[in-house]
Amino acid sequence: MKQISSYQNKNILVLGAGKSGINAANLLVKLGAKVTINDSKPANKLSGLNQLNPSINVITGGHPDNLLDSKFDLMVKNPGIPYDNVVVQRASALRMPIITEVELASEINDGDLVCVTGSNGKTTTTTMITKMLNQDRHSGTAYSVGNIGISASKVAEQINPGDTMVMEISSFMLLGITTLHPHIAVLTNIFANHLDYHKTRENYVKAKMRITMNQNENDYFVVNFDSNELQQLSKQSRAKVVPFSRLAKSRDGAYEENGKLYFQSNYIMDAKDIRIPGEQNVENALAAITVAKIVGKSDQSIKHVLTTFGGVRHRVQYVLSANGRKYYNDSKATDIEATQMALRGFKAPIILLAGGLDRGYTFDKLVPDLAEHVKGIVLFGQTKYLLKDAAEKAGIRQIKLVNTLDEAVPVAESMSAPGDIVLLSPANASWDQFETFEVRGDEFIKDVEQLTGKQEEK
Repeated sequence: MKQISSYQNKNILVLGAGKSGINAANLLVKLGAKVTINDSKPANKLSGLNQLNPSINVITGGHPDNLLDSKFDLMVKNPGIPYDNVVVQRASALRMPIITEVELASEINDGDLVCVTGSNGKTTTTTMITKMLNQDRHSGTAYSVGNIGISASKVAEQINPGDTMVMEISSFMLLGITTLHPHIAVLTNIFANHLDYHKTRENYVKAKMRITMNQNENDYFVVNFDSNELQQLSKQSRAKVVPFSRLAKSRDGAYEENGKLYFQSNYIMDAKDIRIPGEQNVENALAAITVAKIVGKSDQSIKHVLTTFGGVRHRVQYVLSANGRKYYNDSKATDIEATQMALRGFKAPIILLAGGLDRGYTFDKLVPDLAEHVKGIVLFGQTKYLLKDAAEKAGIRQIKLVNTLDEAVPVAESMSAPGDIVLLSPANASWDQFETFEVRGDEFIKDVEQLTGKQEEK
């Protein structure tokens, strides 16, 4: 951990007492700050309060009107709290600096920093990069942190020179950075996500591009050149732009051509040998290869990771095989684009389980992929009737509607035949019936295990 004095004797408000807020508050105390933590939830709904340093002032159960009367020098905001929150708006009006926990982590990070952002593929790409950087490594360790679910500030306390933080970083987090400076930044793709938070696609894109705002000519910006938009956006960066392309639109970085993966004309491996299926995972692999080659990893280390890595939980995760069927958990597919990519990753007929929170859009965009890949579909949740319309437009003959995921799994199995894929890829957020997509995915795995009498293969 790098020793810094910039927070010594500062009065700091941590807004949000989730995992990142708890860790940020404790770190700030170690850095000499006077800390208050505030959360709108009551104390009995917050599991981490007992982990706080006793010197921290804790305010829960709402945001008192006089909360900001203490003249705080800085706010560390939970990324999920929107900027139109009343406390955040008042802090902005008072010209109080507002950062997120990843900014704090970057300030004390004493190792190298790789940051990964994008609409889809962030977690898989971050994991692939971390595994590649650790493969055949002789000193130091690479750590996955950030939006992947591991507190960046807590890990940063343990980072030494020679280590690497590989930080998955969301658009919400990027809005709260000022000095965060990755040596290598990765932008996987951009779709129209989180517009309820960012209000416009333009704002969302600007948030994503903040990943490279502090880079210079000694750094690297790894960008998906299959997107014309990202090709143009990359010109805004002062870093060396290193492209990756599944469609071989550039050979200056990593690319796929005729089913083979290359880095700057050097053959690495065949795309079919990547263990996890799908075009999206070829793209994720190409992004990871680019980072690995920039830091000097061998082809052998890269190939070992890509041929053995079975995927991140809830992201086109292979669960098990039974009675000739293969079951996959893609609960992380909370938007149409993610489900499209999942469907395109399989050659065998698919029985699709889908549905979830109604965000006010139709699924017409999904129709071509349903028509090409899906043999039967089982629908649940608030959007089941909207998805039924899309399935009918796609000409799917087997369409079943149920109330819950628990009901959907045995129905899907009864519709399938040996050789089929049974895939949970909801194309919707989980919040109509589940607290998180992880809970939804775990429920699917449990249902599959109960149905088949077999255990998840890990």
